Amino acid sequence: MTHDEIKEQMAWAGKVLVAEGQDDFTRGHISFRLPDDPSLFFMKPHSVGLDEITAENILTIDLDGNVVAGTARRHSEVYIHSEIFKQRTDVRCVLHTHPPYAVALSATGRPMRAYSQPGALFYEAIGLYTDTINLIRSKEMGAGVARALGPNRAVLLKNHGAVTAGATIAEAVIGVIMLENAAMVQLVAEAAGDLAPEFPRADIEKLRGDISRSEQFAINFDYLVRRAKRREGACQKH
Repeated sequence: MTHDEIKEQMAWAGKVLVAEGQDDFTRGHISFRLPDDPSLFFMKPHSVGLDEITAENILTIDLDGNVVAGTARRHSEVYIHSEIFKQRTDVRCVLHTHPPYAVALSATGRPMRAYSQPGALFYEAIGLYTDTINLIRSKEMGAGVARALGPNRAVLLKNHGAVTAGATIAEAVIGVIMLENAAMVQLVAEAAGDLAPEFPRADIEKLRGDISRSEQFAINFDYLVRRAKRREGACQKH
């Protein structure tokens, strides 16, 4: 993708995330590593909502967290992104939001279970960061989040939020939406009590492979973008 195409996709990702209830005022941020210079990444600026991301306000930032292009204010939690990019050369997109069910599950300290198909995506494959409830405002804290993420596609920040990482914007966005759905189902199921046994590990792992193919993330992300465009078009008509 060109830089312009990446920025356009980031802007639509923000609109999709808000439509899916992933917004928390102006908090939350998304970044994408530049394909032609992996030492730099694009990132949403401070003080705007996820649905207010534009090509003009996206910042370019280096792996030390310094703004190298753009005039908007930088998020103080930039180190979530820079430190994950340092430790995970396979990751091109990092996303941090505050989805309520995921936050609630993180507060329990319990692992993600495969009580739903989205849950299978994170079964024994999600980290938990427990150092602080506070904002991740230093390189050291960001490195702690990256270590807690490990090789996984997501990490829960205890009592704070979620971070997803992926090779594409689609993977990170659909990942956090599925994470929130899985957390919601798990909390409801556990509250109901008397849970039946989970399916065998091999069955769960087979499903995880089926639903984690790159084209699956792309298909679902593209659908949500089309839906966001239809809504935007309908609002403009009125």
